[in-house]
Amino acid sequence: MSTFSGLTAASSALFTSQRAMDVTGQNIANVNTDGYSRQRVDLKSVSASTVPAVFSTGSGIGEGVDGDSVIRIRDAFMESRAQAEHATTASMTVRQTTLNQIEDAFHEPGDDGLQAQLSKMWSAWGDVTNNTTVANGGGARTAVLQTTQTVVASLHTISSTLDAQWSQNLDDLGVLVDDVNASAASIATLNQSIKRAGQAGLPTNELSDKRDALVLKIAEQTGATSTSETDGTVTVNLGGVTLVSGSTTISLALGGGTGPATAKSDPPKIVTAPGGTTVRPGGTAEGQLTAMSTTIPGYRTAIDDVAQKLATTLNDAHQNGYDLGGEPGQPLLNDGAGTDNDPSATGNPSKVTAANIHLRITDPDKLAAASLPKTAAGGAASGDSHNADTVAALGSAAGSADSVYRQMIVGLGVQASVATGNLTAQNVISTQVDSARLSVSGVSIDEEMTNMLQFQHAYSAAARMITAIDGMLDTVINRMGVS
Repeated sequence: MSTFSGLTAASSALFTSQRAMDVTGQNIANVNTDGYSRQRVDLKSVSASTVPAVFSTGSGIGEGVDGDSVIRIRDAFMESRAQAEHATTASMTVRQTTLNQIEDAFHEPGDDGLQAQLSKMWSAWGDVTNNTTVANGGGARTAVLQTTQTVVASLHTISSTLDAQWSQNLDDLGVLVDDVNASAASIATLNQSIKRAGQAGLPTNELSDKRDALVLKIAEQTGATSTSETDGTVTVNLGGVTLVSGSTTISLALGGGTGPATAKSDPPKIVTAPGGTTVRPGGTAEGQLTAMSTTIPGYRTAIDDVAQKLATTLNDAHQNGYDLGGEPGQPLLNDGAGTDNDPSATGNPSKVTAANIHLRITDPDKLAAASLPKTAAGGAASGDSHNADTVAALGSAAGSADSVYRQMIVGLGVQASVATGNLTAQNVISTQVDSARLSVSGVSIDEEMTNMLQFQHAYSAAARMITAIDGMLDTVINRMGVS
């Protein structure tokens, strides 16, 4: 190796060590930057010339080191795994949140829950039973109407809360779809920039970090997956639809019903725009769609069943008795479509829901607490309260509204508990995957400090080599042949 080729090798070592130090400083500066991938100088030995000259041959010794390329340290498999696990965690999180919100709507167990209010209503009927004469039963009868109205109001509140929760999920899903469209457009723009920068030989590491962060965000929101292309771009696929390909995107929109009443017959869905092709997402979107098409409508139907059961059993028992005027009892609850004080108006339990259940009777004297008609009571209103006793026993009867409600609440508690347990386990898996991913692409201060010392010593050694060569040249040029 000639003296000047030695200078070339040493100068390349100086440049490469300095560049490696710069990259190390960049890593340290971004140790807390979310989405940043650590970088490394791709060191390659520069080989000697393999083309022989006419009067000389190469020595076979290399000509230094090439450190022009700076690469990102990423694990493609772990990135793909992280996208899948983040999507699963997001979906489970929405399910747990939905069930917790439904539990809050019912306020069980608690003094203001529907179960406690039903118990107070049946107890009020029992108080009417204890008042065996007509004269002193007015206060107890008023309590029956008040507690019944409280039950009706509670059913209205539960129904409206579930509807509000459904509408909030729809609004959240609309915001999510808009955010996904914006992120997809940003990914397409970054794809184009990265492709052009790569063709021009410019660095693209920071642009790639931004793009990967957006891809992970879309994966968490919708369960999308990504594929790297040979030109440096990524293709994002969602539910069988190519969301991003190069610099082009397909927009998403909401379809289906827009109200909780049509959630079962025409559930909300995500479609392509234009085209209207239904997309089957994962992640947060999947959890919200499941909540709006299955979970919330299921409990909405369940509380309607409780209201219908209550109206059916209470109306049937009430119509078997007689009021203080000796008249047959009228339906106590209906769907609010009839005239409240019209004795000829009859409730239709099949139309009763938790949203429209209505207390039809407002006069305490119209409560049919007696079991005997006028004819059996000597032509006057009967003073017995046997029918009130029958009504009071409905709360503990098999198949009553209370038992239907309790069964529903128990099922809700089990579902919420299972959802919490599943989410806890999934969080552990997701955390482990993130840790494994960051162990490859994340910045370690200890490792960077070690690299800094390593490259510092390499720079010093290259500088010392140049000093030595300079001394050799000085000897050859200035001192050889001097007596």
